[in-house]
Amino acid sequence: MQEFTVVIVGAGPSGLAISACLTQNNVSHIILEKEECCASLWRKNAYDRLNLHLASEFCSLPLMPHPPSGPTYLSKDQFLQYIDKYVEHFNIKPRYCHVVVSAEYDELSKKWSVETKNTREDTSETYISNYLVIASGENSEGYIPNVPGLDNFEGEVVHSKYYKSGSKYESKKVLVVGCGNSGMEIAYDLQNWGANPSIVIRSSFHVFSRELIHQGMSMVNYFPVRVVDAIITFLAKLKYGDLSKYGIYRPKEGPLHLKNITGKSAVIDVGTIAKIKEGAIKVVPSNIKRIEKKKVIFENMEEEFDVLIFATGYRSVVNKWLKGELGLYCAGLAKRGLFGVKMDAESIAEDINKNLNLHN
Repeated sequence: MQEFTVVIVGAGPSGLAISACLTQNNVSHIILEKEECCASLWRKNAYDRLNLHLASEFCSLPLMPHPPSGPTYLSKDQFLQYIDKYVEHFNIKPRYCHVVVSAEYDELSKKWSVETKNTREDTSETYISNYLVIASGENSEGYIPNVPGLDNFEGEVVHSKYYKSGSKYESKKVLVVGCGNSGMEIAYDLQNWGANPSIVIRSSFHVFSRELIHQGMSMVNYFPVRVVDAIITFLAKLKYGDLSKYGIYRPKEGPLHLKNITGKSAVIDVGTIAKIKEGAIKVVPSNIKRIEKKKVIFENMEEEFDVLIFATGYRSVVNKWLKGELGLYCAGLAKRGLFGVKMDAESIAEDINKNLNLHN
């Protein structure tokens, strides 16, 4: 049994950022990470062509901004190099291969008891703390909807979490389910590799270039969100035209307002829209009703596919092992990406430090 002031669950960007902030305040803490490395989702479950959609100035962690001389938009590898430098600079030492089995708040001792399994040594370990920070993120477990007949689909089924490259799908008919940033970029990547992709688009969303989003995020420092939304939406209409003829509809609410109130991001176009316009990527504006062998049956059509890729998001598994509320913080769950990670980490570390000073 080991005791720390703070136990952090998860060594992704959120957990690392909070660790750096706590280190600055000399607060004892430990990070528990179930994988054998930090930022495991970035290292193991991000597709090859991934680039950060936000400019680097909005993607830094606390206390270590990206240099102005660096690239505006980081690749996955460049971001991981930054993460490794961050870990080295702040001397962050997560306990890897530690799976949290339970975390329960004890009313008598006013402390958290976190039970873990050390998968390297096949042993159980207990950690006691005043505060518990859940930084395992919202991307813990890939979500695939329960589609009738999916279990009997005769082709390949994959969640976007495990998609790496379209190179293995050349000449295959692929259905991408989900029209967020991952789904749209995967469809683009598939077509570049010679696949025949279709994408299910069932909801409205905004589409912008990276440059337009960058302009918008810079402008909110000087203008109200509604004004910025109006400006960048107008510019997007000029750039992309009327997309409704291709099955893509814009929401009535502005993109930054939607992000603030729902966490729903606009789609950052990497070239997908042009391929949809030229017919290289087919839009299916319909729900899937059921699947029969290799045939996918929609509300108004049916078609055979070799591969189904579900870019349908994630769900957290925290509720399976967490019990208690006092002294509990959550980081990276506000659907604000890396931009929100920095704010969460700074706010959590500041609050913990303030509470400790009050009780000392």
